[in-house]
Order: sequence, then structure tokens, then C-alpha cells
Amino acid sequence: MRITTDRLVLREFVASDWPDVLAYQRDPRYLRYYPWEDRTEQEARDFVQMFLDFQREEPRLRFQLAITLPRSDALIGNAGIRRKPNNGFEADIGYELSPEHWGNGYATEAARALVNIGFGEWGLRRISSWCIADNLASARVLEKLGLTLEGRLRENEHFKGRYWDTLLYGMLEDEWRAKDGTRS
Repeated sequence: MRITTDRLVLREFVASDWPDVLAYQRDPRYLRYYPWEDRTEQEARDFVQMFLDFQREEPRLRFQLAITLPRSDALIGNAGIRRKPNNGFEADIGYELSPEHWGNGYATEAARALVNIGFGEWGLRRISSWCIADNLASARVLEKLGLTLEGRLRENEHFKGRYWDTLLYGMLEDEWRAKDGTRS
């Protein structure tokens, strides 16, 4: 799968993407809302390998794509849409971006492209996502996409010596059509 937006290209991962992933996953700003304290070369390789394994699934249910800038082909993050394994009508989305590129609307643009594919091409009925409640920027991305806050799970994640709440978001196909289903 390859998706071109106004400012981005979302493409399949290749094995040689791991150094770019490692570069942003080692950034302390990135690490703030993840359980690990640092990332190793092997962890970055394994992370990319997981996405390569998704590409071989039959049927393929998970699409995790590298977010790149078209002029330089620089990998700046990833975004994915993953169908639920036991139904054909629901998927979840997720994204992560190099802190060097935060604040430019790239996460929203990439995630919007995936939502549009999910509802437009795939005919999904529901798309959901979640984020750590303290991660206000991620929550804003989901809200900009038109996903509705459906709930808050209190202290359901534990890492870095503390408990974290998570926010659950969702959107139905008819809400997408009413909001911006005619845009790509």
C-alpha cells in the first residue's frame, strides 16, 4: 500500500528503515509516553520486522506504513490501520512521529488518510483509537479527525513507576460521511 497526501507519502516499510526509526525512538520526548527508557538497535530492527511480517499476512489485516516527506524521502514516523481479526467492519488506527516534526499537522494528515481508506475504500463501520490521557497532542489529533471521546480507562497502564489513564476514541462511518467523507 502506498498513500500520497498533500505533504506526505505513506509507504510500506523496508528492512533498511530501522536506523531512521531508532533515531526518533531514542528521543526523550518520544519516550515520554512509552514503557521503555531507551531503544536499542535490535529493538528498532525488531519493530520494523514486525511491520514487514504484517505485509505477509494472509489475509492482510494490519497496515503499518512509514510516514515520509516526498522531497527527501526522509522517514519521520509511522501510521497504521489494523482491522479487527474477527469482524470485517471495524479497525483501529495509530501513529507516531519524530519529535523533530511535531506541530506540523503531519500526524493528523497521515491518520486522516487512513481513516478515509478505512471508511471509503474498505467500507468499515467503525474506527477506534486510544492514547495515554496525558498525551494531549495525540488526543488533539484524534479530535481533529472527528473521533469522539468514548471513555477514559483509569490507571489501566503501568510503566515508568506510575499508573496512566488512557482515553478511548471512536468514529462511525455515518459520522465520517457527515463530517468530511467527501474529502481525501
